Amino acid sequence: MVSAPSVSSLTLLFIPISSLRAPSEGDSTNLDAAIESLLNVEKQMRLAGDVAGTRKAAIDIVELCYKAGAWKTLNDQIVLLSKRRGQLKQAITAMVQKAMEYIDLTPDMDTRIELIKTLSSVSAGKIYVEIERARLIKRLAKIKEEQGQIDEAADLMQEVAVETFGSMAKTEKIAFILEQVRLCLDRQDYVRAQILSRKISTRVFDADPSKEKKKPKEGDNMVQDAPADIPSLLELKRIYYELMIQYYTHNNDYMEICRCYKAIYDIPAIKEDPTKWIPILRKICWYLVLAPHDPMQSSILNATLEDRNLSEIPNFRITLKRLADLLCLSLQEAEKHLSDMVNSKSLIAKINRPMGVVSFLTAQDTNATLNSWATNLEKLLDLVEKSCHQIHKETMIHKAVLKA
Repeated sequence: MVSAPSVSSLTLLFIPISSLRAPSEGDSTNLDAAIESLLNVEKQMRLAGDVAGTRKAAIDIVELCYKAGAWKTLNDQIVLLSKRRGQLKQAITAMVQKAMEYIDLTPDMDTRIELIKTLSSVSAGKIYVEIERARLIKRLAKIKEEQGQIDEAADLMQEVAVETFGSMAKTEKIAFILEQVRLCLDRQDYVRAQILSRKISTRVFDADPSKEKKKPKEGDNMVQDAPADIPSLLELKRIYYELMIQYYTHNNDYMEICRCYKAIYDIPAIKEDPTKWIPILRKICWYLVLAPHDPMQSSILNATLEDRNLSEIPNFRITLKRLADLLCLSLQEAEKHLSDMVNSKSLIAKINRPMGVVSFLTAQDTNATLNSWATNLEKLLDLVEKSCHQIHKETMIHKAVLKA
């Protein structure tokens, strides 16, 4: 039989922690005594199966150590509470979540790293705090990256497989995997970056965010809301394709680079801003020209030619030296590759060697020139007619107002 908690213990349990005198950093005697009293209460509540009481006692111990500035004691108590016999998972979850609030309040970087490592070790292997552990690992990897330890940061992130987390929000999962991909690209581990990128299905970016979330069925895991710093789904789409552009650039896969830019170009926020879509549409055209001719290239080419925004982009004339710089080739190699593509009819180009200029304009016959002039004149006359109509309309409105 488990004995009931004593009156003094229950009284201590339900006294607000703010009413207790927080011991100073050097006042270790009072701090130890206060912690010992709360540990006794926690033990009685835990053995009695009181979830709320056990959780509150654990949180009070964490808060007491923080207010006293005893960071080493805080780490020790977190480990001690997590290892107590028959510890309730609700208490561990509450304790970890409360201690995570103090990470940004640590006095120095060493203390911050030690607290993150303590919480990470306590959360390891526990499904009910797997999301908290993933967030802790992400923060620790960020610190390692800021210290210039890219390899250590990448190794830390690869320990966590968030795609198996049923209660993590979809956007937070994608953001975590994208961080794994980015760190692998930063340390030039292209094979692992490709493997990690395949965990994200591109169809997830086409989901309609306006649709209401389905109500979880009884017994299903509740999905937690993503933190405020997690980007939106469309922003994650842009980040994903920008990372894939880095990967395909390493492999010189111009067709895939073009497809990535095309996916970014189709994002509504990009298409609505000319300052954003104009440089992207230019790059689509560049890599479309460099891509080998195949059915996919022809399909994207035809779709691009039908885009009305293409008329907003001026025709380029480019120097041979600049072309060689863009392709990371010497002048002789760039000229040879360009000549080979012209001979294979992959593109139309003319090289002016004395001036060092490459022209990609197609030669037009007299009929085509006359047709283009006729089209331009038709557009001009249409604009004049519309302008006259608007002037006449405004004049009539103005006269009507004066008569009134």
